[in-house]
Amino acid sequence: MSVRTPDPNPGWLSDQELEEIRRRLPLLYVEAVPVRVDGLGQVTEVGVLLRVSKSGTMTRTVVSGRVMYGETLRDALFRHLEKDLGPMAFPQLPTSPIPFSVAEYFPLPGVSSFTDDRQHAVSLAYVIPVTGTCDPRQDALELTWMTPEEAVSDAIHAEMEGGRGALLRAALASVGRLY
Repeated sequence: MSVRTPDPNPGWLSDQELEEIRRRLPLLYVEAVPVRVDGLGQVTEVGVLLRVSKSGTMTRTVVSGRVMYGETLRDALFRHLEKDLGPMAFPQLPTSPIPFSVAEYFPLPGVSSFTDDRQHAVSLAYVIPVTGTCDPRQDALELTWMTPEEAVSDAIHAEMEGGRGALLRAALASVGRLY
């Protein structure tokens, strides 16, 4: 039983409804790799979130969240970027949101390189430049800005949850920063 204030948005699911749906259907997510770019549009820094997992371990991840019923991809991206990075991050969303990758998460290891023990999920992944001040919120403890080379290091890859290290490498390859 949830003691949270009911969400007036009818596009959202209760905890019980979500648990039931996760057992039966893949859910749609958006993921965003926040980046800083120079005047020529070249990625100079990559933002990686630090979180505490449900098991109590520290993990690194990217901005991620579900797309609500009736919500556009742009609106979902903006909502999750603001939720995780704060209202002053000023993400530069693309006019036409075309993902650099489609990642499929499975609850069973070995089906793909992405796992999520809660569900089968399909995620549209984007590289999103941010120009403002990022102040992590919700369950993010901090946002670490690092060079593209640092972001794709084996050490960071090992700290990423659910295979997101591979997603981060694909993100940087999509913008020409991984060779």
